[in-house]
Amino acid sequence: MHKEEHEVSVLGAPHSTILPRSTMINIQSETSVPDHIVWSLFNTIFLNWCCLGFIAFAYSVKSRDRKMVGDVTGAQAYASTAKCLNISALIVGILMTIGFILLLVFGSVAIYHIMLQIIQEKQRY
Repeated sequence: MHKEEHEVSVLGAPHSTILPRSTMINIQSETSVPDHIVWSLFNTIFLNWCCLGFIAFAYSVKSRDRKMVGDVTGAQAYASTAKCLNISALIVGILMTIGFILLLVFGSVAIYHIMLQIIQEKQRY
């Protein structure tokens, strides 16, 4: 007998052919929670019409702090709030920028027409 066969005979062979079931749980040591800090910084610098970008930046920093401490739930809550504020800041910023450009264009055209009328009235006299 070989050594392996002898060990099997001493220990005893499995009595049933059913394989034991096992469950494998993968635990990630580092969870990825996006803090949206770059997006918040962009909104703070360029699209900060109603201070929503600055508030989103504050929540992003809080999310990063919670992530560094290890509070994943708190980090996700602050990140979610920062994301909502960033979306709001982006939409409001784009709409306000387009509105400001339209106001500037239509205001310039109106002023041009008013000045043209004034010049035409002066030429009549």
